[in-house]
Amino acid sequence: SMPSEILMKIFSYLDAASLLSVGCVNKHFYDLASDNGIWLKIYSSCFKPKRTIWKMESEQTETVSLGCAALLDREPGYWKKEYISKQIATVKTRVMQLVKPVDPYTGLPCKNKEAMKVYGLSWIIVLKDKNGKEHVVEKTNLSFKHTSLTILWYSTDWPHLNVLSTLKLFGVMPLLPDKRRAPSKNGPRRRCLIAEYHLANLTESSVAVGADRLVQLFSLNPGLIIGLWKEKNEIAFVMVSLHYHQLLERSTLGSASNQYVFPPKEPVLDDIDPEYGLYNYSLHLDMHGGSGTYLCGTFKSLFCRKGDIANGYLRLTVVSLKDDMKHSPLIGTVGLSWETDGLKGNIKDCYVMDVTLLEETGKPFWCFSAPVNMMLSSKASSLYDYMGHIYTTDYSDSEGKVCIELVWVEETEEYFVISLVLYISTEKVNNWFGTNY
Repeated sequence: SMPSEILMKIFSYLDAASLLSVGCVNKHFYDLASDNGIWLKIYSSCFKPKRTIWKMESEQTETVSLGCAALLDREPGYWKKEYISKQIATVKTRVMQLVKPVDPYTGLPCKNKEAMKVYGLSWIIVLKDKNGKEHVVEKTNLSFKHTSLTILWYSTDWPHLNVLSTLKLFGVMPLLPDKRRAPSKNGPRRRCLIAEYHLANLTESSVAVGADRLVQLFSLNPGLIIGLWKEKNEIAFVMVSLHYHQLLERSTLGSASNQYVFPPKEPVLDDIDPEYGLYNYSLHLDMHGGSGTYLCGTFKSLFCRKGDIANGYLRLTVVSLKDDMKHSPLIGTVGLSWETDGLKGNIKDCYVMDVTLLEETGKPFWCFSAPVNMMLSSKASSLYDYMGHIYTTDYSDSEGKVCIELVWVEETEEYFVISLVLYISTEKVNNWFGTNY
């Protein structure tokens, strides 16, 4: 019932974030809070008008006038949109400067963490039940690794697993990032859908990764782990591991309903000869479990010959059984750490594997971060230097496979990687280079 003139006077004292928030109250407030006069003052105070500089060519520069022309000639909400778009463009420019320097070992930007901070990025999960009701979980623990980010959610108020249909993972960023202060959860934000997982028949349709006396882990691609209480079969925590490669794009582009679709990749012009095979590839491998890193190493000068191509895959041997110079130990007790509000645990023989494969020019060729486990093999070690049980770790997706063999050395109580082989899909290689293997 308050007159619009008084409301407009009140709104004129608000900052940009508060105006966007009050515009969500109802349509009347939205229209008033989109007033061009209010937003033009905010725009002009933030982006100072450029002075016209006379040159020989008489070039004109953009000026913002506070006169009637700037208001009457524009549609409602014009200056609000201009302010928001320019703020976003300013942040993107700062982020692009941060991600330019590239780590020569991983082929990834050196300052991923700083770029995410500039964006004000956070991540949430939304659980949707079979009646369409959504449950948002925001409380997170972040763990930044060399090539990936691990995010852990836990709550005392999870919906029961039996009533859930989907889980959606979103990147969330403030609509108006402010480098001077931390992003507010109550301010205007926008969501970007990263992945959607179907939870119906979770225990039957997903991969069981491991268990301890309290929880059991189930894995869904890409990179999601759901921990269930053993006794109640209810959610204890949710963990996801995201590789830095394309993480910023997936978390900031797209919309709340659609994932960002990367543009089609043009084949790289290269002198590669299918008769010769691949050459001069590099692998950066990280194995970690939340609380610690067990292996972090780079393997260079990888190649495969024509004889290494079979059954739709190109084989890259990274560590061979015979070359003991490349055998690498895992540091610490291997296990995947988890926690809830009152309990903590560590599930043995489970970990997160980050693979970053670079092609000959140093560009990321195949990247992923995924939970895996070690399985006891039926064969025993025949190596003189390693007398103990053999364990295997296998991973596969549409682009390739990873096969690892480890031996447990009783005397030193540590695992050694004695074999590591990558299998790259010929279809991926052909699409990347425009060849025909």
